[in-house]
Amino acid sequence: MSFACIAPEGRLLVAVSGGPDSTALLVSLHEAGREIVAAHYDHALRDGSDAVAGQVADVSAHLGVRLITERRTQPLAKGSLQAAARELRYAFLERARVEAGVDWVALAHTADDLVEGVLLHLLRGCGLAGFRGMPARRGRYVRPLLNVWRREIEQFLAGRGIAAHQDPANTDPRYARVRARLSLLPALERDRPGITRRFHAAALTAARLQEEAEHAPTKIEVLKRMYAEAGGRQPGLSRRHLEAMLSLTGPGRGGRGVDLPGGLRFRIVGELMQVVPSQRPGAEAPPRLEVTFCAGCDDPAAVHLRDGARLRVGYRRPGLRLRPLGGRGTRKLQDVFVDARVPREDRDAWPLVFAGDRLAWVPGVAVDADLASPRESPGRHVALGPMPALPARKVVRLETPQEI
Repeated sequence: MSFACIAPEGRLLVAVSGGPDSTALLVSLHEAGREIVAAHYDHALRDGSDAVAGQVADVSAHLGVRLITERRTQPLAKGSLQAAARELRYAFLERARVEAGVDWVALAHTADDLVEGVLLHLLRGCGLAGFRGMPARRGRYVRPLLNVWRREIEQFLAGRGIAAHQDPANTDPRYARVRARLSLLPALERDRPGITRRFHAAALTAARLQEEAEHAPTKIEVLKRMYAEAGGRQPGLSRRHLEAMLSLTGPGRGGRGVDLPGGLRFRIVGELMQVVPSQRPGAEAPPRLEVTFCAGCDDPAAVHLRDGARLRVGYRRPGLRLRPLGGRGTRKLQDVFVDARVPREDRDAWPLVFAGDRLAWVPGVAVDADLASPRESPGRHVALGPMPALPARKVVRLETPQEI
């Protein structure tokens, strides 16, 4: 069994307390042929701590591994004993890393340590970052054993005849972590067998999600990228532009937008953010009206209208109304466009079908209930020919703006 494959490439400083976990990490990395330096910090908190330092020195010498060691001489800071000791230990590890000239510092926290930490975080109340427990990598510090259980460590050392130091603090119930290890987790495991491993799997998933969140682009970065991809000059967005764009990404109705430099416009359409040209191209020929007799069909791109007034294609003007099929009462065309989330700058160019002077059909949006005939019945099958060409400028869009 070897745990070395989990450690990153490069030279490693291995933090060795003298306990089973750090001893197994040191031996495994050495057996894998990794270039390592050992580091031991003697906290001098108990009688016999110098003997533990001597054991670490003996193991390192047996392996032929250089050892950097230091013993505490200064008083501990007031407050939590564990926190004060941890601060001094990490300060030493950083000095040792610089002295050894290595790339990484390897810490020997195991899968059991990860679960214990997650349980304590949950008891205190935590978010995603707390639920992941200790990360596998933070800066130059790495934890290669987070997928290795304490039971596997014991088997690894027993197979090599190595007896590591057992720290009395690991069984002292004054510490919350020890109570979690000896009381809480065993009780949970008795009631829900396998819950320890489920905690571990959930913590690894939380760690992956947290890492993705930490490396995800910010809203500002996304907005700048959208503007650039739509052809906006760089740098072209002022703080005022970005603040206006950000304000639109929050909750609100569709059809909202803000003009940007370079003839572009940022807008919200439903669940989309878009950067589009500010103005439509010049006037184009309206789409061709295609009217045929139909015995009944279900063409989603067409409507069936009753016989009557002559049909024609036009565009919006003040005062237009219709009674949408499936709705209640008569609606202003403006309100129909807003409810359908048709962007403001698209509305004047949206082709409409009239029956005489009456608005009959808003393609893709609504048909007048009084003029529509059932699709399954014979009637006039009305469709539009080729729609006007889209602008040549690129349209950049991004879905679900609230999640970026």
